Amino acid sequence: MTEALVISAASLPVVAGGVYIVLRIRRKPKDKEQRRRLEVNSNGRLGDATILEIRDDAIFYEYSVRGITYTAAQDISKLRELIPGDPQRLIGRPASLKYSSQNPANSILLCEEWSGLRVGPANQASGMLS
Repeated sequence: MTEALVISAASLPVVAGGVYIVLRIRRKPKDKEQRRRLEVNSNGRLGDATILEIRDDAIFYEYSVRGITYTAAQDISKLRELIPGDPQRLIGRPASLKYSSQNPANSILLCEEWSGLRVGPANQASGMLS
């Protein structure tokens, strides 16, 4: 009887670890994307980007980090409510972004808790030149 208790107690952490691994692997891709966005938001560095295009459920943008220019796209299908009514107004405009310091190609323009989209009036300097 005592041996059975010892074996059960020793195997419990192994079984729990296995269940944890299986559940982690089975997470849906949208959950992984949301976790990625929130991680970059929490730990990322701020930078400046230019919005290139908005098509379907993606926003395309360009930015530079330490002299390297990155062109990226972010899936915005789950963040549509954070996009202004006329998203085409954003094209060619500056935006703030957050990127991972360990991997600058890992970046976001917006997430559930933050938005780098600048939807205010156009830059006054450009308005003066017109």
